[in-house]
Amino acid sequence: MAGGSSVRGAVGAAPVNETAPVDEGLARAAHPLFADTPSSVGFNRLRKRLLRQVRQALSDFSMVGAGGRWLVAISGGKDSYGLLACLIDLQWRGLLPVELLACNLDQGQPDFPKHVLPEWLERNGIAHRIEYRDTYSIVTDKVPENRTYCALCSRLRRGHLYRVAREEGCSALVLGHHREDMLETFFMNLFHGGRLAAMAPRLLNDEGDIEVLRPLVWCAEADLQKFAEAMKFPIIPCDLTR
Repeated sequence: MAGGSSVRGAVGAAPVNETAPVDEGLARAAHPLFADTPSSVGFNRLRKRLLRQVRQALSDFSMVGAGGRWLVAISGGKDSYGLLACLIDLQWRGLLPVELLACNLDQGQPDFPKHVLPEWLERNGIAHRIEYRDTYSIVTDKVPENRTYCALCSRLRRGHLYRVAREEGCSALVLGHHREDMLETFFMNLFHGGRLAAMAPRLLNDEGDIEVLRPLVWCAEADLQKFAEAMKFPIIPCDLTR
């Protein structure tokens, strides 16, 4: 599949107010993404909890610089949908003074539903870029039959996302790794490598020009799963995993 991309714009956000509490923000008119969300007490508590945890991570690791532009990677899984929704929610209420651009990398997997993410992003007025790069053929050609695809797939995907971030003038690449991902990485490093290390919530890439941010570091996977179900995100499973 030949490489290529498409870019679409976004609806406007509210003026920035970095000190406003999340509870006050939730009382205002919502971004169109939240127009049909449940009005139950349980969902509102879940939403507030995720927003508070994301704001806490942004503060704890000094992720936000005024006037920045972030490329938010969205795969079609529950975590990246949740990440994008929380960032949009904060931005819309004036609590996140950065510009957001969602990006999906179509990696050329067979039977990948190409229409799902563009249609969802367009319908919700979210600025986005869909990038088409056939990394699937490379991964299936290079990885032996008895090995997993994940490591090479991740490296190729990250390289393209860095490139897109540069092309779009973004200072940061934002990823949807949550609390359990951090813990899993810590224990894998401990048991398999003898190192006390986990994924960094904030780091600078090897070239020194793009920051990698993980604002879901305090968020529980179970909460993200409930949030995805309540928001009715059109989940796209990863068929490349083996």
